[in-house]
Amino acid sequence: MIDKFGRTIDYLRISLTDRCNLRCIYCMPQEGVPLLCQEDILTFDEILRVCRCGASLGIRKIKLTGGEPLIREGCADLAGKLKGLPGIEKVTITTNGILLADHIKDLVDAGIDGINISLDTLDDGIFRQITRRDGIERVLMGLKAALSYPQLTVKVNSVPVVREESNLVSLVSLARKYPVHVRFIEMMPIGYGKQFPFQDENSIIQVLEKAYGPLKPVREKYGNGPCHYYEIDGFQGKIGFISAVTHKFCSQCNRVRLTSEGFLKGCLQFQEGADLRKILREGGTDHELTEAIRNVIYNKPAGHHFYEANTDLDEVRGMSQIGG
Repeated sequence: MIDKFGRTIDYLRISLTDRCNLRCIYCMPQEGVPLLCQEDILTFDEILRVCRCGASLGIRKIKLTGGEPLIREGCADLAGKLKGLPGIEKVTITTNGILLADHIKDLVDAGIDGINISLDTLDDGIFRQITRRDGIERVLMGLKAALSYPQLTVKVNSVPVVREESNLVSLVSLARKYPVHVRFIEMMPIGYGKQFPFQDENSIIQVLEKAYGPLKPVREKYGNGPCHYYEIDGFQGKIGFISAVTHKFCSQCNRVRLTSEGFLKGCLQFQEGADLRKILREGGTDHELTEAIRNVIYNKPAGHHFYEANTDLDEVRGMSQIGG
């Protein structure tokens, strides 16, 4: 499927739940956010139907997200069924890692292709400050469990909310010690993220080069999205950057997002899209569902305008409610 700006849209991110077992400071308040009723969240059969129609349009890659997707019972089973859909080539998952060690075998048995673990620090005290929860030991246990399956692509995603140089340096040490790609994601000015300044890619590179030597750009792609990578001599993994603000990549964007309540979004910043749940639950045909997906893809906005004047079309929900 080609949108009206000539981009090939082949990647669907699916939020399985708006619930999370952490309370990260840039994502939600201490007390959490209002949660959807369970009956308002798409069933797995409904998700499969959406993906079957999406695959008929050219969707080839699926990412399962949340909230925290592993909270939802049957996540691995869904991954296996998605992997079995005609046309779907890759199914991956993004998790905070707390429950990963408990579910890794089921995910691998289901055919999962890759796991992204969200982790912003290796320091126990800082982890508690950021997430307002304990659990870094469980995250690291999940990371090591994932790395025990060499067929998996394992990545660590970090939002550099902690500006101390030592924190950046220690996180990157994971890529030296293990075959894992460490990726830095610029803070998105959405929801509670608006309260935090983002740390730009160039300043992080300067810190890392001071500690480890030159970062050399690599041309290979290591995932579904727009991340670009560097290598450091002696490291097993690569260092990646997803810099949506300072290195705007909207012209290469290949994704659409399905929220846990069944709303298909063409762009993270804007509210516009299609209510697929309404079609699913009011007797809509597969043709009607496919045409709704086609319309969102074709009319995907040209790009975001973060830090420019807000409009009535801008998204007002937080990332946990949209899907991370």
